[in-house]
Amino acid sequence: MGDKKKTMYIETTIPSYATARASNDLIKASRQALTRLFWEKDRHNYDLYISQYVIDECSRGDRDAAQKRLTLIKDIPLLSKSPEIDALAELYKHLLSIPLKAEMDAYHMATAVIYKLDYVLSWNFAHLGFESYIKLLQYNNAHNFNTPLLINPDSLNSEDKDDVL
Repeated sequence: MGDKKKTMYIETTIPSYATARASNDLIKASRQALTRLFWEKDRHNYDLYISQYVIDECSRGDRDAAQKRLTLIKDIPLLSKSPEIDALAELYKHLLSIPLKAEMDAYHMATAVIYKLDYVLSWNFAHLGFESYIKLLQYNNAHNFNTPLLINPDSLNSEDKDDVL
């Protein structure tokens, strides 16, 4: 009997880093390389999902860059919006003090929670950092919600699996 693949929500920063022009900023360049490595080697190990929120965010900005992002994610199954997601996202925005300009963070997480996914893959931890994630975990546990693990591509790259200290 084969193992079932883990499920993963692809947040907008993933297609953004994977398709962006090479950056001169060392941290951004590193994130780009790690994201591309994940996309090339490891993404097939997971059942990937996106939402309309990801498509909406990927569609913004420079037309050519937006087209690259949308092309990258075009074959990933789309999770439907729902009133349940909207209500949970509103609650998360309040619980985690997420500002209006970053409200999509709450919608991404709410989508992954409602669909009971295993992971949210992202480079965006500004409003879902450690302390916020602990609050989210406590709330979700108290209300019997699944809480996906919030990770970045660096934590999944197969290149590191054979490293020995």
